[in-house]
Amino acid sequence: MKSNDHPVRLLLLVLTLSQTTNSLAAETIFNRAGDVLSSPQLVAAVLAANPQMEVVRAIWQASVARIGQQSALDDPMLTYTMAPQTVGSPQIGFGQRIEISQKIPWPGKLRLRKEAAGHEAQAADENIAALRLFISATVKTLVADWYYVHQAIEINRINQTLLNEFRDIAVSRYSTGLASKQDALRAEVEIVLLEHQLIVLDRERRSILAHINTLLNRLPGEDIPPPSRLSEIAMPTDVNALQEAALHLRPELKAQAARIQASKTQTELAHKEFYPDISLTAGYNSLWDNTDKRFTVGMGINLPLDQSKRHAAQDEARARMKQAEWKSIDLVAKIREEVQIAYDRADESRHVFQLYKNKLLPLADENIDAAKADYQAGKGDFLTLISSEKNRMQTQLQTEQALADTHRRIAELESAVGSLEEAVQP
Repeated sequence: MKSNDHPVRLLLLVLTLSQTTNSLAAETIFNRAGDVLSSPQLVAAVLAANPQMEVVRAIWQASVARIGQQSALDDPMLTYTMAPQTVGSPQIGFGQRIEISQKIPWPGKLRLRKEAAGHEAQAADENIAALRLFISATVKTLVADWYYVHQAIEINRINQTLLNEFRDIAVSRYSTGLASKQDALRAEVEIVLLEHQLIVLDRERRSILAHINTLLNRLPGEDIPPPSRLSEIAMPTDVNALQEAALHLRPELKAQAARIQASKTQTELAHKEFYPDISLTAGYNSLWDNTDKRFTVGMGINLPLDQSKRHAAQDEARARMKQAEWKSIDLVAKIREEVQIAYDRADESRHVFQLYKNKLLPLADENIDAAKADYQAGKGDFLTLISSEKNRMQTQLQTEQALADTHRRIAELESAVGSLEEAVQP
């Protein structure tokens, strides 16, 4: 048994040391002045610090440790008996019997038990990969949220500055009799509305901050660097290829395949239970007068007479194997569906972003420039200017929203496929 314990203890030690190192590294990235937060940084930090990862690692470690237990023989049995009436008797010597026995399962049973435990450990290992994939997608979505709320706050402040400029122009024109007092009042109302919107955005920023810090196992209000600029993402073009890649990459399918193998092994083991186990014994019995008969060796077997319970166990194992196989078939269909839906959503978000960036935003900029020039020249009214400014601000927000949505949808697509990098490799 000791030979099985050493690798497990070494593995636990390595994991503990690596987790401590990762936690320190994760904390360091938030303590450097002037840094910005990117998806890879935050994903690495969350995976190093999130308690959920420790839960599934502990489950996997327990399943690995179980392999050695399943492949080990039962403890040998030591039996000692004595004849009390022979104690101190001058006529006969002290009578006692000592026997040791070892149960040895029918050939193949230990191997099958070890294999079944190994498949279960493999499934637990794939559960770690599945959780990593889920956390990664969640974190990337939060980074997109973190980016958008910062952009929205910045757009709000820029537009407050612009509206202050419009108000000053309106006041100047009102003082010279070229505009009504209503123009300045309209600008003031819009400024107050933007100030209220800034309060709402700051509340959203704190909510996202709390969510990120919770994933990092930190206090909700701890500081996190501002986000880096989100880049445009190129979409894979072949959704069918992504679906096929997902069937090879998704850890849930690999875990289910391991469970199918475990259930097949359990079915073989149930068949082996029809065969008896062997017990080897050796003993010494001083009650025999003939000294040649005192040392004995023997062998025993259990008698598997109750075939009904063994047939029932075999039926149960076969049913569980069928259950695992049908779950795998159902999972394949669901994964194909997830990839298709995630791909369509990501492609739509990318098209929306391109529409706002290349067409609607330039038009909104031209519109407000023209409205401002017309108002300053006395050719346009202030309401048109305010409407143009609100339209541009809304278009700016929707452009950034579309970019953030694209990153959210790509994160969903990556989670559905398992890994976009591996899926698009030639």
